[in-house]
Amino acid sequence: MRIVLISPKGPLYRHRGGIFKRSLRYAPLTLTTLASLIPEDLRADVRLIDEGIHDVDLDVAADLIGMTVITGTAVRAYELGAHFRRRGIPVVLGGPHVTLIPGDAQPHADSIVVGYAEEAWPELLRDFASGRLRPRYDQRQDLSLAKLPFPRRELLPRGRFLTNDVFEATRGCVHSCDFCVVPSAWGRKPYQKPVEDVVADIRQKGARRLIFVDLNLIADPPYAARLFEALIPLRVQWYGLTTTLLVDDPSLMMLAAKSGCRGLLMGLESISRDNLKESKKGFNSPETYLGMVETLHRHGIALQGCFVFGLDHDTPATFLETARFAVEARIDLPRFAVVTPFPGTALYERLDREGRILTRNWELYDGQHVVFRPARMTVEELQSGIETAWRFAYRPSSILRRIAASPSPLMVRVGANLAYRFYARNLHRFYNCDWILGRVRPARSAA
Repeated sequence: MRIVLISPKGPLYRHRGGIFKRSLRYAPLTLTTLASLIPEDLRADVRLIDEGIHDVDLDVAADLIGMTVITGTAVRAYELGAHFRRRGIPVVLGGPHVTLIPGDAQPHADSIVVGYAEEAWPELLRDFASGRLRPRYDQRQDLSLAKLPFPRRELLPRGRFLTNDVFEATRGCVHSCDFCVVPSAWGRKPYQKPVEDVVADIRQKGARRLIFVDLNLIADPPYAARLFEALIPLRVQWYGLTTTLLVDDPSLMMLAAKSGCRGLLMGLESISRDNLKESKKGFNSPETYLGMVETLHRHGIALQGCFVFGLDHDTPATFLETARFAVEARIDLPRFAVVTPFPGTALYERLDREGRILTRNWELYDGQHVVFRPARMTVEELQSGIETAWRFAYRPSSILRRIAASPSPLMVRVGANLAYRFYARNLHRFYNCDWILGRVRPARSAA
């Protein structure tokens, strides 16, 4: 059996025509995990294609095509699926977009996988081998992440990514932020790999500097504490994602630092309490952000702080206010995005009820295009405002002010900031609202 697994391209990290001429991503885990779950007795020949680093061979020889789909890549996935199905090759679709709105994906595939695939994917493959492929496979509620095979990282070229030392300990999040796909797609139940399994994976890979891709590594603090303690003897340096609540737990904060944490991505989202409350992210406190950054730096941890624009209490003044705050707070790497109402989320449902969704072209649901009518500004103001924030935060004086306080090694902090400066200065070439101007009258500013 010849299986080809594809991650379709998106607008930012694509092989040709994207902002970056080479991939600045870490190696994804989805394809390598799916490859590891293929039953050995099927004697399958598997090939992985990440369209962010390789073109897809449209004439590739395959008995089955599998694709993992996020909302921003759905259009491309459907195009590829139609091509391969015309060639008589069955196509399977899975991933977050398929899980959020299965009905959207179903017509474009011979079968879909809804939810996590650890049990459904092997079952699907056995059914396919015996000629009994069903149109849909769903994750069971009692899914366990214990005793799973290690991802087959060797199937993706290491040299095409920043690193392939990428690991996962948990999935899911206990919070219910209304713009987040996680509670809508998978619920609020956290899934955890046994700590010993995570350690074993790190040991067999020989990783010394690694990335955890968990959406919220501290969703279960006792589990996080056990994991951090187990990492200490490995003498690794690691980077990951947590909520701001980590800083409210001094003992867990110290354990994270002692275990080798050198950088964290946190969703700060907004400097407006009203925005945070409305988005059900009231556990963030903008008045504590500055002290939080100082605490992280004191523990040797750099911060990639993420903000979203377009929430209902944002105005045209919000962009520079936020960018100035990010610089004054010495956030190591500020990131800015347009809030995106991904289908199936609470935010999407509310904006849809209010008649504010402007397009259902999923390719534009990428965190940079405006796909809804803002409450207190026009579409153009929101689209241009994000570029204003990027440019301010990554102008030379802003970079110098921020990196002066960063605990990261000099080459790391300079290199990362220069990469984001390039991104900021080229944003207008790739992301704009030209798709909508002239076809939909922008909302008048209510500010």
